[in-house]
Amino acid sequence: MTELRKQIGTRIRAIRNAKGLTQQKLADIASLDYRYIGALERGERNFSIDTLEKVLTALNVSISELMFSKEHMTEDETIRQEAIDEFVALTSRLNDEQISILRRVSKEVSRAFD
Repeated sequence: MTELRKQIGTRIRAIRNAKGLTQQKLADIASLDYRYIGALERGERNFSIDTLEKVLTALNVSISELMFSKEHMTEDETIRQEAIDEFVALTSRLNDEQISILRRVSKEVSRAFD
């Protein structure tokens, strides 16, 4: 069992429990078998991206919420992640030309801090 699979499984279990769902209920919502959910949470299953998407959709969480558990972050990490989340939200409605401009500006700002 890989450490990453185990960490992802642990996070899925924590989120499921926080939402008050049983393994059976999560399995039903995600159209999976409850035994598969258990094995996934224990890090025993090598899951596909499609399966992970089903589970995240059933839990109503994003991949970033799964990967970046704020309760395990330091205060600095939490502040940084909140800034990243805000930036993503602000830029998600930009068109391709605006994104291109933003990338150029971001590179220049980054160079200024080097």
